[in-house]
Amino acid sequence: MLYSKIEGSGKPFVILHGFLGMSDNWKTLGTQFGENGFEVHMLDLRNHGRSMQSDEFNYQLMVNDIVEYCKDKNLTSIYLLGHSMGGKVAMFTATQFPELVKKLVVADIGLKYYKPHHEEILKGLSAVDFSEKPSRSDVEEILTPYISDFGTRQFLMKSLYWKESGQLDFRFNLQSFIANKDAIGDALPENAIFDKPTLFLKGANSNYILDSDTEEIKRHFPKAEIETISNAGHWLHAENPKDFYDITIQFLEL
Repeated sequence: MLYSKIEGSGKPFVILHGFLGMSDNWKTLGTQFGENGFEVHMLDLRNHGRSMQSDEFNYQLMVNDIVEYCKDKNLTSIYLLGHSMGGKVAMFTATQFPELVKKLVVADIGLKYYKPHHEEILKGLSAVDFSEKPSRSDVEEILTPYISDFGTRQFLMKSLYWKESGQLDFRFNLQSFIANKDAIGDALPENAIFDKPTLFLKGANSNYILDSDTEEIKRHFPKAEIETISNAGHWLHAENPKDFYDITIQFLEL
């Protein structure tokens, strides 16, 4: 069973984080949605956060996890939102189980194949030797040569926790990510269609969704709307949470 944080009451709304993230990344927005008519389920996907760890890691397994979670929680006709890798999981879920999903929101990811582009991050994370009992500042110092962006380092360090007294570790399953790193870029299958309301949100400063992707998006998601979040890159929900919330809640309440 996947770990989740649940906020609010009302219409069932499932939120999926991106690669190397966790449910905590959505706490502020999730609480907002929960205060406005939704029962919000922020999940930790497999090998992330407090959810189960497995040597196996791919989109089909994550879809199965979502479906099992919804069955266990008696969730039907859900509103489903996913960011980045979580957006791919959401697309795979909606196209395979359209009866489960009422509306779909995809945040800054397309349905095409993406070449592996997390190699330096994975190298940096692998360079941390927890047997030497590093402090949080030690971990950041180790990561810095590999990950120059301060925001990205802080995002990754949110997954640090005290495994036991004096012993830090990452909550995510780094070895599984390294072994299955090519799976993250997988494209949506050619015959995958979701013919219900869908909102694609892209960051104005991000290149994950290009204008040239529009035709393919509309072919797989005939009722798709595509909106741009200004003053935001790939982490659009963190960089411009107000616009992200306002556009999303308007779409969900239509």
